[in-house]
Amino acid sequence: MNAPDLFFNGGKFGSGQAVRRIEDPALVQGQGRYTDDVQPAGQVFVRFVRSSFAHGLLRGVDVDAARAMPGVLAVYTGADLVAAGVKPLPPAAGFKQADGQAMSPPPRLALAVDKVRYVGEAVAAVLAETREAARAAADAVFVDIDPLPSVAGAAQAVAEGAPQVWEGAPGNVLAEARHGDAAATDAAFASAAHHISLDLVNQRLAPSTMEPRAVLAWVEEGRLLVRLSSQMPTGVRSGLAATLPGQTPESIRVLVGDVGGGFGMKTALYPEDVVTAYAALALQRPVKWQAERLEDFLTAVHGRDLISRAEMALDAQGRVLALRIASLANVGATPTGAGVAIQLLIGPWVSTSVYDIPNLSLHIRAVLTNTAATGAYRGAGRPEAIYTVERLMDAAAAQLGLDPAELRRRNLIRPDQFPYRNPMGQTYDSGAFESLLDQALNLADWPGFAQRRAEAQARGRLRGRSVATFLEWTGGNALEENVQVRITADANGEGWVELTSATMAMGQGIATSYAQLAVDVFGVPIERIRILQGDTDRANGFGSAGSRSLFTGGAAVRVASLAAVDAAKPLAAEALEAPVADIEFHAGRFNVVGTDLAIDLFELAGRQPGAAITAAGGAKASAPSWPNGCHVCEVEVDPGTGQVDVVAYASVNDIGRVISPVIVRGQIEGGAVQGIGQALCERVAYDADSGQLLSASYMDYALPHVDGFRAFQTTFDESAPCLTNSLGAKGVGELGTIGATPAVVNAVVDALRSAGLGPDAARVQMPLTSETVWRALQRDFGAPVLPASF
Repeated sequence: MNAPDLFFNGGKFGSGQAVRRIEDPALVQGQGRYTDDVQPAGQVFVRFVRSSFAHGLLRGVDVDAARAMPGVLAVYTGADLVAAGVKPLPPAAGFKQADGQAMSPPPRLALAVDKVRYVGEAVAAVLAETREAARAAADAVFVDIDPLPSVAGAAQAVAEGAPQVWEGAPGNVLAEARHGDAAATDAAFASAAHHISLDLVNQRLAPSTMEPRAVLAWVEEGRLLVRLSSQMPTGVRSGLAATLPGQTPESIRVLVGDVGGGFGMKTALYPEDVVTAYAALALQRPVKWQAERLEDFLTAVHGRDLISRAEMALDAQGRVLALRIASLANVGATPTGAGVAIQLLIGPWVSTSVYDIPNLSLHIRAVLTNTAATGAYRGAGRPEAIYTVERLMDAAAAQLGLDPAELRRRNLIRPDQFPYRNPMGQTYDSGAFESLLDQALNLADWPGFAQRRAEAQARGRLRGRSVATFLEWTGGNALEENVQVRITADANGEGWVELTSATMAMGQGIATSYAQLAVDVFGVPIERIRILQGDTDRANGFGSAGSRSLFTGGAAVRVASLAAVDAAKPLAAEALEAPVADIEFHAGRFNVVGTDLAIDLFELAGRQPGAAITAAGGAKASAPSWPNGCHVCEVEVDPGTGQVDVVAYASVNDIGRVISPVIVRGQIEGGAVQGIGQALCERVAYDADSGQLLSASYMDYALPHVDGFRAFQTTFDESAPCLTNSLGAKGVGELGTIGATPAVVNAVVDALRSAGLGPDAARVQMPLTSETVWRALQRDFGAPVLPASF
């Protein structure tokens, strides 16, 4: 499907215009409505009792004292829920073990039974009239656990003699995947002039949403209603129906109000959601759980956690012949389906990135450990894959004595190669990779770097630079979306266009983009557009993940809006006493061609039964989109302390057609800040011996600060629109994160190389804290990431 030329008529509020976010006024005035803001009469509170051991036999849970405490309504254990018919949460599936058998994951129980497998796993739930009473009673629950040996790291978990997390995963390997052609890749390496090998760590990260998880459940007219902070309301409904006894999707209504950030962490159904909903059914009272920040650190899904031995083969001219990568993916103790698929399938799709690399061999093992599960986190597998190939490209450039930009240029996919099929069988529809490289080098003043480095050296600083050319995959998790349109008017003639979608706002500004698309079609003021989301009784679909909301949902907005205009034309013809063929629509009015007869859209709606005109429409993309970019970063390093400062960051980004310039700039730059966070400071850390979480608060888990780098130079290239959807738009939400991490790390490596470290500079591992960088300058790179025999 070719993206058509779109003739927008939205004026200063339509597509392509810099419109202020329509979501912001209510939020900045404190009028947002988050889950914990909803306070139904008679609500009660749940408090979870959690395991303090990473691994152990659950001998017993004594709840008698807690049940007797004032204000306590109920105390549930895992055995209680099993007896009541509560099923395990939907398991990870779809992958195989080395012997070809289907993987056998441990059950994801709402409350633990018989054994605990990570610190923070819930073993009991206390229901009480107040939060304080629930907390006090939870402290009175006695949990008897016989500790067992635990393992927290993937490399340690696959070592001989490691503690076994689950009997269904021998050697702690839950599943594995092999991609590409191993024999052809080995042959390419055998004939190569140059061979690069790096051991790389993509450390575990904690999604840090402003609003922690929250869920409120109650029964109304015999149905279960669940309000929570989620990116995927329909998925929550389906998961609850599969888990709770006697429930079906039709008996459950999921509501989502304002969401204070998601980043992928709020795509999953959690044990706490199941317990809260079960308690509401059992008690016939509204039940609320609001996570404390500690609970999110302990039990919300984490991101990344991949270690790899990555190899690249090149010929004498710097053409990449092959990639060979072996990886261990730490998926935690009770893995999610997304956590496994992200590392075994989704990340590999972009392994060769924007480069014409003919041979590929990947071997990835999903490893169980006594840690929290991993899952979707901004980028979801693509950051790990792009980081790997970009680190290899810079190391290769250094070994060959080439400018890193020149090495990339020699390997970029050319425009005449599109549509391009990569070694993973994925087809890129469009792109202008070399053009983006040229634009970014110009924007960053690449030739002027030597002078800037000399100036930094005169100030006692080490300056480094890097360029990252890359792409990502978006929208392919669900290619179809539907939207309902309702045009209404009140007795005073005030009217609105309401659009209902199953995608979900979570701070990314999607309502503004949808409203701009609607203005294109209806030509009414943007304040007359209302975007409705977060109600499974009104709309159901995949939700918002994988940068799909505009790619699929935006296309559906346009289709449904056009359908509404078409549905209104016969009504306008009747009102104006003219043939339908003579009716045209422009700027919110229907008129008879060649006359001054006209009727306003909202006036027309007001004349209809129910004072409304309704329509629906859907859009289906033919394939995923492949947004891409070129990011150039410069850093300065204080050799005395190891402190790293990002001092320049320029990027040129291809996201196809730009619908909302303000939104996409915020997405690229905000995403880049998250990527910088991984590069420089963020890391989830577990104690290797006890499995205790060492980074369980923001005292120990560092985020990038507002006083960090802000002087981004960000531009967009719309010369290669997406050809797989009707808007010509590509996803944007994760692109900045994916490019920033390798750009920053490679710039630091370049700075260290200039200090005389040579090839050893590439041995540094994220996060590049001041201590890590200082130690590297002393040639202290810590213990090897992987054994030599890996």
